[in-house]
Amino acid sequence: MNGADLLVKCLEKEEVDVVFGYPGVAICPFYNSILSSDVKTVLIRTEQNAAHAASGLARVTGKVGVCAVTSGPGATNLITGIATAYADSIPMVCITGQVDSSLLGSDVFQEADITGASESFVKYSYLVKDAEDIPRIMKEAFYIANTGRKGPVLVDVPIDVQNQVVSKFRYPDDIKMRTYKPTVKGNIVQIHKVGKELEKAKNPIICAGGGVFLSNAQEELRTFAEKFQIPVVSTMMGIGVMPTEHPLYFGNVGNNGKPYANRAMNESDFLIMVGARVADRAVSQPDLITKNKVLVHIDIDPCEIGKNAGPTIPLVGDAKHIFEDLCNEEIECEHALWIDTLNSYKETMAPKRKPNPDYVDPAEFIKKLSYKMEDDAVYVADVGQNQIWSCNYHVVKNGRFMTSGGMGTMGYSIPAAMGAKVGSPDRQVVAVCGDGSFQMSMMELATMRQHGVAVKVMVIKNNVLGMVRQYQHFTYKDNYSVIDLTGSPNLEKIAEAYDMPFIRVENMSQADEAIEQFLNTEGSVLMECLVDPMDLV
Repeated sequence: MNGADLLVKCLEKEEVDVVFGYPGVAICPFYNSILSSDVKTVLIRTEQNAAHAASGLARVTGKVGVCAVTSGPGATNLITGIATAYADSIPMVCITGQVDSSLLGSDVFQEADITGASESFVKYSYLVKDAEDIPRIMKEAFYIANTGRKGPVLVDVPIDVQNQVVSKFRYPDDIKMRTYKPTVKGNIVQIHKVGKELEKAKNPIICAGGGVFLSNAQEELRTFAEKFQIPVVSTMMGIGVMPTEHPLYFGNVGNNGKPYANRAMNESDFLIMVGARVADRAVSQPDLITKNKVLVHIDIDPCEIGKNAGPTIPLVGDAKHIFEDLCNEEIECEHALWIDTLNSYKETMAPKRKPNPDYVDPAEFIKKLSYKMEDDAVYVADVGQNQIWSCNYHVVKNGRFMTSGGMGTMGYSIPAAMGAKVGSPDRQVVAVCGDGSFQMSMMELATMRQHGVAVKVMVIKNNVLGMVRQYQHFTYKDNYSVIDLTGSPNLEKIAEAYDMPFIRVENMSQADEAIEQFLNTEGSVLMECLVDPMDLV
């Protein structure tokens, strides 16, 4: 056996089903060894998307996503995907090939210090110097990636280490890391304090972030909210924690969120912030969530608690365990009046749109699409105006809503949707992007065709970089700069080139028929929706 064989054996021990990647000389020993394994390989068309695909798989399965690329530009291309996963705490193990270890530091062909270059965007990284260390390193990498605050771990393996002959393979049974012991159970004294404060509260609310999904705590949060009749709002990454039309759910907060959701959070006297960073996109003025209210901040990462807003009751631990414990608290409370108030806000403060009837109304179209999607479908939104329309108008039933929240990476939706479909082949998966973001990852239509990955792709086309145009409209008084997408390809011909059915929707009179065709046509479908370039989110 050699080091490359050990890497593959480790993946088998971790029950990895698929590796997304792009080979090159420095990672060829690994890809040669994986031929003798049952681990499936998916050749993506650019390295960044290998990480996005691994992210999509991780988010729908709860398993660690894996990608593997070569050294130099292969590794540096991966960095944006790693940073995207890091910002949203997605568990991944990223394997990179590296030049011969004896040549490190001599600027040889395709050498890049990837452990140094990615330091800001990984939870941890390894430069493997001895193949004998590979089993321990891989065991640690998967453990670190999928425990505590989850995130990407990089394993950089020089080609000579991959080729190094080893006498035996033994995968560790357990982990021994003195410096890494994430807290799982919440402090019971703090949990009792939460219960006592909740009893006093008149206007309590829960703000759920993406950490609720990462701890698989959706059911526990819903049980807690329903038991004590506590309204729920979410950050962008927390959309779907509660079904959109659940009577206790009042939308997503933030600069582009629902006005009544923001008002609900501001007027609450008791706020449970769980699995959220209190970052600027969700809470532009952190002082508002501490003023005149009790703030409980629940997070598995102690570094996040108090970073942007000082909580009254800090509570470190895994959300799933904490909500289980909170449900066992004996609490007497009544919030019917508060819920009635929020329902009145919801009715009177709903955004009022005036769409151009000559085009597709993206808000109404997304809503129609949502109702016709399967109950457990996965909806992956890209970045830009399409993301905000998706956040505000997609109706989650019992499926998943996914997007790039922390980094806001354009081009995320198609490869992430592809990874989600590979991870959950029986679920319906829809990717929604703008015509700008589509062109950042449309090469993955080839990957979908090659591997038979049936993703429905919807492109909201307005021929401009819509979110930037909107910002320039308000900030620079219509002084537009570098937003014109003239020269974009004919999407019908793109679909034909990849053997995909194509649907064009020009106005809302065509919406119902188009959506039926889009969702019911077998295999992948490309649908283009023409929207008014002047439409605003």
